[in-house]
Amino acid sequence: MATMRSRVRRASSAHSVVIDLLGHPEGVLEGGPLSAPMPKVVPPRTQGDVIAGLCTHLHRDHTDAGALAEALRPDGRVLHPASFGGDDHENLWTLQGDRELDERDLTRQPMGYWETVTIGPFTIAAVPAVDTLGDPQVSWAVEAGGKRVLHLGDSMFHGYWWRAAHRFGPFDAVLTPINGPTVCFPHCQPPSPYPASLDSRQAAVAARLLGAKVVVPMHYDGFHIDTFYHTQPDELPRFLDAASGETYEVAALEQGEHLTL
Repeated sequence: MATMRSRVRRASSAHSVVIDLLGHPEGVLEGGPLSAPMPKVVPPRTQGDVIAGLCTHLHRDHTDAGALAEALRPDGRVLHPASFGGDDHENLWTLQGDRELDERDLTRQPMGYWETVTIGPFTIAAVPAVDTLGDPQVSWAVEAGGKRVLHLGDSMFHGYWWRAAHRFGPFDAVLTPINGPTVCFPHCQPPSPYPASLDSRQAAVAARLLGAKVVVPMHYDGFHIDTFYHTQPDELPRFLDAASGETYEVAALEQGEHLTL
């Protein structure tokens, strides 16, 4: 999935964090009926010396415990949204990611909505987001060196944009999903016809409401799974068209390409 994973925010050559790091995509959908070609991945430039791994939610394509274990330095920690509670049926898609983080013995810090923490040179805030399956999800606002970045994970459209911009903006860069899939999973029935994450038009508007200076589209050119996960073609051209009249700049990065703010 183009520009979807392994994103590194650097405050200096000595400090970095990663967000929704994916290092072993071939194992993400193992052991179930869902199968699809998985994306190529790019390891962090500071592999083994990352001070924090931020997970927008505990679905395994956004929480790769093995990749985090390889990327983090010994005193590094994993930040993720706090649990909503509930039984195993409700938490079906977060149980494995949660267990694998424990199995790797990674230091974990669950974060509540609007909670803020300082790690090294980074100020990191858990901004409320909405997950299509009702699982805990946050967007990560990260500030360092006078620059502010907001990573939207694969959130749906919601009403926190203005409050997030007021509390943590202005944002030098906003990374937003654009593919807007529709999903039909066995444990979430009847299915919803609405986009499971931001589609091209919603993403263009969300970036405007957030006051973004630069927008990095992500979470596109990914997999299609018959019955379960359906996407429309040409996601990036549709987003570029939707954003054509906006005042922010669009940086459509290639896999492994970096952006200096």
